Amino acid sequence: MNAPTTNKELAAAEAGCGCEPVPAGPHELLDEQVRSMLAGATQGLSLASFWLAGMDWALHTATSPGKVSAAVGQWLAGAVAAGGCVLPGTEPAPPATPDQRFADPAWSQWPYRFWRDAFCNNEALWESLTHGQSGVSHHHERLVSFCARQVLDTCSPGNAWWLNPVVLQATAASAGGNFANGARNWLEDLQDVVADLTHEPALRRPPAFKVGEDVAITPGKVVFRNALIELIQYAPAGDEVWREPVLIVPSWIMKYYILDLQPHDSMVRYLVEQGHTVFMISWKNPGAEARDTSLDDYLRLGIQAALRVVQERCPDTHVHAAGYCLGGTLLSICAAALSRDNDGDGDGDGTPLQSLTLFASETDFTEPGELGLFIDSSALATLDATMRRQGYLDGPQMAAAFQMLQSRDLIWSRMMSEYLLGKRLRPNDLVSWNRDLTRLPYRMHSECLHKLFLTNDLAEGRYCVDGRPVALADLGMPIFAVGTEHDHVSPWRSVYKLHLLTSTTLTFLLTSGGHNAGIVSEPGHPRRRFRVSTRDALAPYASPEHFLANATHHDGSWWPCWQAWLASHSTGRVAARDPAPGALADAPGSYVLED
Repeated sequence: MNAPTTNKELAAAEAGCGCEPVPAGPHELLDEQVRSMLAGATQGLSLASFWLAGMDWALHTATSPGKVSAAVGQWLAGAVAAGGCVLPGTEPAPPATPDQRFADPAWSQWPYRFWRDAFCNNEALWESLTHGQSGVSHHHERLVSFCARQVLDTCSPGNAWWLNPVVLQATAASAGGNFANGARNWLEDLQDVVADLTHEPALRRPPAFKVGEDVAITPGKVVFRNALIELIQYAPAGDEVWREPVLIVPSWIMKYYILDLQPHDSMVRYLVEQGHTVFMISWKNPGAEARDTSLDDYLRLGIQAALRVVQERCPDTHVHAAGYCLGGTLLSICAAALSRDNDGDGDGDGTPLQSLTLFASETDFTEPGELGLFIDSSALATLDATMRRQGYLDGPQMAAAFQMLQSRDLIWSRMMSEYLLGKRLRPNDLVSWNRDLTRLPYRMHSECLHKLFLTNDLAEGRYCVDGRPVALADLGMPIFAVGTEHDHVSPWRSVYKLHLLTSTTLTFLLTSGGHNAGIVSEPGHPRRRFRVSTRDALAPYASPEHFLANATHHDGSWWPCWQAWLASHSTGRVAARDPAPGALADAPGSYVLED
């Protein structure tokens, strides 16, 4: 059965599956309009969520005088210690915190050390008051702590040029030239903001790395296209390849070329050079016309359609499937459905998948990392109203949420460097990719947040494909899962919970870096390291702490380890496959170029 290729066909296919949205009644439409107006006024944030969290914390704090007095006592002691270093004759004090905002030695000189220590003392006070409060729900505690941190970071002495010794030194050295450069940088960034607000991409500054010219340049062909995806098959690097092809499913909240950056840090090029036939899904950047596209559509017209094409172009063999972030989550759902439908004995042989690899992909969402701050019933109702009004979640809205989660690094440190010091951060391909934003269809993103993040349907056996639930316990193929040490999107301990949901052979690898930089870990990259361990099928569960204590430690990139694992689960070599027959266009295709 061919997949729909137009938006009209997509809508018809959705109507035929019996899962179209239920029409809203007049009173529901009125409620939606009111909520949409409120959501527009609050930029999609739920005031009710913050109010409930604040009241929960305030009421319990009011009945905890012992905790409050202890915190205030520690604050007074810190204030006295900071005050003792006020006089200019005292010795420079060592940094009171590992906070990189105060790493410069100038912060240890008078009077800057006093401002630094007073600020850090206030941080410690609010850290004590907002954590460990008996009776406060975990979600509310995290939300109150987050709000306190945002306010405190705004008041950091590092943000004020007249209190920041590093900025004052730069001002003296450049005769104020740093402020002139900073003003120019601010105007350039303002131009990008105006472009986002007016939806005029032409106003935005050109990227430092252009798609198809500087990045996403591994040779290949678009061999399939429908309303949701283009499928790219990459040209072989030699005369022979491994029999089983590799299908990569990136997340739809990112453009695929994070895995095909410049040649030296392109995972795609690395796999091709190691003799693999590589296919890549490139998701379409949707607009308001795709508002009713569902998560099931992303499964059927995305992964399942791509898998059929891969099997047609590489017949008589199975497929190594790899997914990144939410792409890996959806891929695990697809694999579970295939195992349920095609594999009666649960050993994986009945599915078209030879193996399953998940890069920083959660399958249990009870601990979704810092994104969980914005996920509760009230927050999602407000976000639904925002998306319903415009038909999608816009890229700048997503970027703003991620920046708030890492405001210390992504907002304040950047503002000091680029606006106060006048120094632009050195452009690189990963930063350029990060600014290439995408949109998410209203219905699909709402279903993803409600079914996966809020109610955890996949881990608890309620997620349905074709009207029947799927379970990751049905997976029989070998699995390779990658977590990253400093992942604020998919914390590695959350990724590790896959051990609790499956009993098949599972290799877990923990690499240095974060959600993006940890995955883009090419051979030769300095200061990279990883740990890896394999759990045999039906073996007893081992905790994350056991993994940390017993996993094999390695220096360098984890890519060769994964490639060796793929080769060990392949069945020999065959003649190289030419992607040209039946090709529609050259890689990188057209979908990745859409603004």
